[in-house]
Amino acid sequence: MFKKVLIANRGEIALRVLRACKELGIGTVAVHSTADAHAMHVRLADESVCIGPPDASESYLNIPQILAACEITGADAVHPGYGFLSENAKFSEILAAHNVTFIGPKAEHIEVMGDKIAAKTTVKRLGIPVVPGSEGELRSVEEARQVADGMGYPVIVKASAGGGGRGMKVANNAEELADAVNTARAEARAAFGDDALYMEKYLQNPRHIEVQVFGDGMGKAIHLGERDCSLQRRHQKVWEEALSPVITPEQREEIGAVSAKAIADLGYSGAGTIEFLYEDGEFYFIEMNTRLQVEHPVTEAITGLDLVAEQLRVAAGQGLSVTQDDISFKGHAIEVRINAEHPETFRPSPGMIEAFHPSGGLGVRVDSAVYQGYQIPPYYDSLIGKLIVHADTREMCINRMARALDEFVISGVDSTLPLFRRLVNEPDVRSGNYSIHWLERWLADQGH
Repeated sequence: MFKKVLIANRGEIALRVLRACKELGIGTVAVHSTADAHAMHVRLADESVCIGPPDASESYLNIPQILAACEITGADAVHPGYGFLSENAKFSEILAAHNVTFIGPKAEHIEVMGDKIAAKTTVKRLGIPVVPGSEGELRSVEEARQVADGMGYPVIVKASAGGGGRGMKVANNAEELADAVNTARAEARAAFGDDALYMEKYLQNPRHIEVQVFGDGMGKAIHLGERDCSLQRRHQKVWEEALSPVITPEQREEIGAVSAKAIADLGYSGAGTIEFLYEDGEFYFIEMNTRLQVEHPVTEAITGLDLVAEQLRVAAGQGLSVTQDDISFKGHAIEVRINAEHPETFRPSPGMIEAFHPSGGLGVRVDSAVYQGYQIPPYYDSLIGKLIVHADTREMCINRMARALDEFVISGVDSTLPLFRRLVNEPDVRSGNYSIHWLERWLADQGH
């Protein structure tokens, strides 16, 4: 096992990794910008290193500074968390060149899955179902028109290097296609420095279902069931649950087995998430995230498995601690992302937290790195914390979530707590009758 892990991240995920390391007897190194000098992960780590000013490009994305922190502290591994450098193949290669282990998959797998066109081609070869669409990169509007005519409208044009909804445009007919292609290309170039595009059939009312997988890098892999992340705003998840209320045990076993076999055949190492759109009983691959997900706690709740500890064991060459036969699913879990944002306009609300009282009680978990008196900086994402609840049934889980939300106190900044207090009482949410478009339509109906 590693002697010392440097955590190349901040906020709640840095604290989550730090706790797992401490429980395994591994030394911890926190890195931080000057804006995060008083952050909780800095306070609790065994050592800390300031790696630059507030701007992430000069600190949390600054590979030379992070590498220098590894050398100064003698860290023999780096956990990247999620975001920042977690899916940066070059970072993984640079660490390896300096005999520091990257706690994540091989650089080649990060690279292929980071390219949406290459990822789709790869998983299709491995037997994973994909959305009908272009075979590769779209070279022109005319080529896009030919592909669209062949499979029918509506279609969605996507940036190959995309994410977070950027570089994605829907065309409902031939008249809208040229504008969709040109706009998506411009957005992709501005956001990612890469204007490569591809096209897929636009599914009308799908759910977002993702399968958690783990590989040992030596040809073995398991799946840990699915998460339903269909409640989204602007392609950003706000409410995630496991298991999905619409997936049958037979479907779960089928898509889980297909996903695990693909990961095994790929020789993949560590945690990964294969994301699907699900409509009319069919799964369609959209992307793979080669890292830990924000919503991993709901999977931990229903399986009892510590996903970060599993990442550490696999990266250290110890293999998977469980087999597929060891995995069983108990109860239901839901996570909501509580952000420092206005609950109606979603305007960011950095500032001082004057009061902070997280929920507690049976089946309640709060992953957060803030505290009373903490100053939320304006430089990073607005996540205050994640509220996770677990119960025997989905109905009990939603009731527990409602209770936990009522207990949660945050003052001094706006938060999205009021939004979730309303959502838990919505009939469609309680029944599980929603798609990826439901939340935005509901917000529009509320006048937001």
